[in-house]
Amino acid sequence: MATTPELIHGYISAGLECTHLHVEGDGQHFNAVIVSPAFAGKRPIQRHQLVYAALGDRMREEIHALSMKTLTPEEYQG
Repeated sequence: MATTPELIHGYISAGLECTHLHVEGDGQHFNAVIVSPAFAGKRPIQRHQLVYAALGDRMREEIHALSMKTLTPEEYQG
């Protein structure tokens, strides 16, 4: 089964509290805007690690490329 933006959206939202989540892509390469209060006080690499944890093994097995913009709700509103 092909990976879709909707599947990735579901994986991330199931594993990470998000106030805004938008995923788009072509089945191989995906872009995501992820807004979560869990990112507060975290460096960009730590934010990405939270997303990778939510995706688990899917990041290696199903998702070939994921570019992400990770923001706190305050950063997103700003």
